[in-house]
Amino acid sequence: MTDTQQLIDAVTKADSPASMVTAVQKLAAAKDTAAILTLIAVFGYNNPTAAVVAVAGLIELGEVAVPHLLAQIDDYNYGARAYSVRTLAAIADPLALDLLLTAAAIDFAPSVRRAAAKGLGFLHWHKLDVSERLEAQKKAIETLLSISQDSDWSIRYAATVGLQELAKIPDLQGPIQARFKEMLANDADKAVAARVQLAQIDGCW
Repeated sequence: MTDTQQLIDAVTKADSPASMVTAVQKLAAAKDTAAILTLIAVFGYNNPTAAVVAVAGLIELGEVAVPHLLAQIDDYNYGARAYSVRTLAAIADPLALDLLLTAAAIDFAPSVRRAAAKGLGFLHWHKLDVSERLEAQKKAIETLLSISQDSDWSIRYAATVGLQELAKIPDLQGPIQARFKEMLANDADKAVAARVQLAQIDGCW
């Protein structure tokens, strides 16, 4: 039995929340791709501390984890799905674009939508060729502009974060600047307005 397999077994056999956290910490520290599926499974164990450790471990492994994360998205457990989306958003591989677009727009869980909205702004666009990149960025900005009008202030806030990052791309600045002006004029939530102002300061508009 390999060392990694022993660490995996320790996670699956953990008999208390604390022992689960310890086992996941050790598994994540191994930085072995063989641990990916087990780390993803931790998202559904109802142990937030262990899940956060698993997220960090998967982010450290990077793009190699992305296909597994996409294949293992939990359609029933929104908590597990939120951790997966947070991980994909942090890794920022454009392979996750379609999932992030859908999650940001229509997922019923606000935590999932917020993570996806923020993630859409930070994807590694340079990994796409020019034609793919332009189409992908168009989809991202359209989705973020749409959800910046959501009834939930936290979704509008997250959309602002994503739009702020996209505004660093010169060709996308125009519609984002216009939307931020609309939000400042019409959004009654002080937190959202303050976040828009911060984005404008960052963009020196």
